[in-house]
Amino acid sequence: MTNQDAATASKAKPGDNNEKYFYFVDGEKFDSENEFTTGAIIKSRLAEAKRSYALFLEGHDNDPDTLIGDDTSIDLGKEKGPKRFYTVPPASFGSP
Repeated sequence: MTNQDAATASKAKPGDNNEKYFYFVDGEKFDSENEFTTGAIIKSRLAEAKRSYALFLEGHDNDPDTLIGDDTSIDLGKEKGPKRFYTVPPASFGSP
């Protein structure tokens, strides 16, 4: 590699190498070319019936699961291994 090639490579931006990021929702695998996504984008890729469900990110070890809002930004490349999400249908306690 020449010095010019090295300089060009060092200026490469994340995502320029077409890296894929993976995550799971309810056990179904999804991929993304973007390192960052939002709850709304994740939900938009789900079946129509699940788009109104609450979205949670599974916690690791003793960390609690986290409710992901539509505007919540998620870094898919931050940790080793894919992130795992699950959906929960809206509850209607006490409704007839």
